[in-house]
Amino acid sequence: MSTQTVRHFVAAAEQLHFAHAATSVGVSRATLIASVKELEAELGYPLFDYSATTTVLTPAGVELLRKSTIERAKSAAAAKASAPAPGGKAKASKGKGRAPAVKGVRRVGRPRQGR
Repeated sequence: MSTQTVRHFVAAAEQLHFAHAATSVGVSRATLIASVKELEAELGYPLFDYSATTTVLTPAGVELLRKSTIERAKSAAAAKASAPAPGGKAKASKGKGRAPAVKGVRRVGRPRQGR
């Protein structure tokens, strides 16, 4: 079970609309459906009821969605806990700023003004 196929399944199961789920994940509808079919073949049971007029999850699909949501919440909490604390030393800009003009000192790269 790859994370991409599970992510595609979760998007389709939450929205219960394959075209909208494909748009939200950023893939084509055919790719999303193929990914869900691949997951169903790997698990050995259907996750969606394809005989219904609308998109409906099977009981196994509901259970997989629940487990996937819990795992996603755990991984998000772990990522947040391992992230470095905000703040710290500010970094100076390294851009080409204008040097301050000092009276009586020639500007670099500029010829002297003739009379």
